[in-house]
Amino acid sequence: MSGFEVGVLAQLALATVALGAALGMPATVLRGRVAGAAVVALGAAGCLTGGVALAGSSVSGAVSGAAQGAAGGLTLATPVAGLDLGWAPTPLGGLFTLLAGAVAVLAGLYAIGYAHGPAGSRTAWGALAVFVLAMQLVPLSADVVTFLFGWEAMAIGSSVLVLAEHARRPAVRTAGLWYAVMTHLSFLLVAAGLAVLAAQAHDVRFARIAASTPSTTAASLAFLLATTGFASKAGAVPLHVWLPRAHPEAPSHVSALMSAAMVKMGIFGVLLVATVLLPSGPSWWALVLLGLGVPSALYGILQASVASDLKTLLAYSTTENVGLILLAVALAMLTHGSRPAVAATALTAAVLLTISHAAFKATLFLAAGSIVHATGERSLDRMGGLATRMPVTTVALGIGSLGAAALPVTSGFAAEWALLQSLIHADAHIDRLTTALLPLVMAVVALTAGLALLTFAKVFGISALARPRSPATAGARDVSTTMRAAMLLGAALVLGLGLAPGWVARAVATALPPGAVASTATGALVLPGVRASLHPVALSLLALGLTAPVVVVWLVLARRAPREPVELGWGCGGVRTSPRMQYTASSYAEPLLRVFDDALAPTRDVTVSHAEESRHTVRTMAYTQRVADVVEVRVYAPAVAAMVRLGDRARTVQNGSIHRYVAFSFAALLLVLLGVLA
Repeated sequence: MSGFEVGVLAQLALATVALGAALGMPATVLRGRVAGAAVVALGAAGCLTGGVALAGSSVSGAVSGAAQGAAGGLTLATPVAGLDLGWAPTPLGGLFTLLAGAVAVLAGLYAIGYAHGPAGSRTAWGALAVFVLAMQLVPLSADVVTFLFGWEAMAIGSSVLVLAEHARRPAVRTAGLWYAVMTHLSFLLVAAGLAVLAAQAHDVRFARIAASTPSTTAASLAFLLATTGFASKAGAVPLHVWLPRAHPEAPSHVSALMSAAMVKMGIFGVLLVATVLLPSGPSWWALVLLGLGVPSALYGILQASVASDLKTLLAYSTTENVGLILLAVALAMLTHGSRPAVAATALTAAVLLTISHAAFKATLFLAAGSIVHATGERSLDRMGGLATRMPVTTVALGIGSLGAAALPVTSGFAAEWALLQSLIHADAHIDRLTTALLPLVMAVVALTAGLALLTFAKVFGISALARPRSPATAGARDVSTTMRAAMLLGAALVLGLGLAPGWVARAVATALPPGAVASTATGALVLPGVRASLHPVALSLLALGLTAPVVVVWLVLARRAPREPVELGWGCGGVRTSPRMQYTASSYAEPLLRVFDDALAPTRDVTVSHAEESRHTVRTMAYTQRVADVVEVRVYAPAVAAMVRLGDRARTVQNGSIHRYVAFSFAALLLVLLGVLA
């Protein structure tokens, strides 16, 4: 039995153990520990299985690896005749299984101390095991049937987890409904796209589909259907509406899994179709991905930059990062014929962006969950002063914010540097379409990077620094040991991936085109196709050399002129300064909101209460401002209203008349007969 087969069977066995612990043990702390430990072990088994699939294939390149990786696979018979489940080791699938397993380890460890109440129920723990298992097995699926089976199991498990606290908060039910509708829409579109390819190949196995040659019309139809379905799961605009609803309402370890791992299954699907099943598509396919990537990156970071709810902000940030990944894939598709070296670099950037986002977004959601767990607050406007009250959480939040802002020396910086290198070197001697689009794409990446820096400076500065803005924040204390361990492990991954991006790129080289990266002993990221290299350690030493003298001078001057607290009658700068005099998240983002007022369309309201004695005397004044999701308001709300009206009209058909129902049956029979005769 091969290592891959052992890994898959181990995942199935550990998921069974987790289910048994969740459903069979009484509602005690022990159940959470056993089920959580089983989920951690399940994630570790996924890492090992993904590593075997990633490193064990003898073929190089994502395309050939995925097409030929069926050797050494595992097939399990089911009670349904002809419906067997099969998994095969491929480099691309192994990469995403490894990623999902790593995030599952963090989430499972965190859940041991976090999952109590509804989030720690039998149903929630059981759904968590199903969710993690499905995510880890979806990328390894050898055929369409197994893929769709795992995709639906992943959707059902995550839907149950999103609804875990539905009895406590009505908003959870609304979020669960939106998520259920969008995730099953994704399933239908993906199933339709893969069914078209399977029909053309006369086989459901991915290896046979990749080796077949579908007609141009069928290939384009399959690409559009599957890509739309995968983009919905990834949270790309305009299919993102479930994401800022479901992530804030789900338990925080589930939010981390969904944002850092489940969303990546959508990216895996896009790569599967674009680089494996249909690797030689027309250039307009890349324009479709650009049409998804550009608005996702810009709209996502704009909404994140003005959001004051911490988990909503992180959800919109996920949409932004998905947009950047889609931009990289689109650039690879545009240049694969004219500049293969640039295309290889762009795919490398897409993979690094995917890994980087999984690391820092898991860390950020876990840190956000710790803050909510300790304070009960999700609004940044009511936080502050957490650096002295929750030091471990603050460290994790800070490192995660550095990664999300793509600052040295984090994983986010290395990934976006690779994306910029592919954009910079793609402007010579290529087709006019690509040349015309490159300035737009570069402008989007630059604006996105700047807004991301602003956004996460707000996240860390408002929540961790200054003074507490609410009594709950003032009394906050750091969380349990397992929760802190999970956050610190995630923060270490953010820094480790940033300090040695070359080793990471080499580890996933079999999932990339040949020659995309070069080996290095120092951990530097070397891209031979564009003659560029990044040395994070040298960059760190340079930054340290420049900042150390400044810090030393500041410390010396501070000792010479010690500060003492002074009571000032007028209060400015004195110890009596009220937290209300500090910047809040809303006021911090107000200038940006005014600049992008037309795109974000905020609603503002001023309520003035006058004194009874005189209308000229103001007693109270309240200013409210709300930024809604423009896409949801202007696209989905009218569509939902139209469907409701159509449903109301359709109800008039059921008037209780037996004659009308018989007539309907007769008409349906006639249509069936006409179809058969035709």
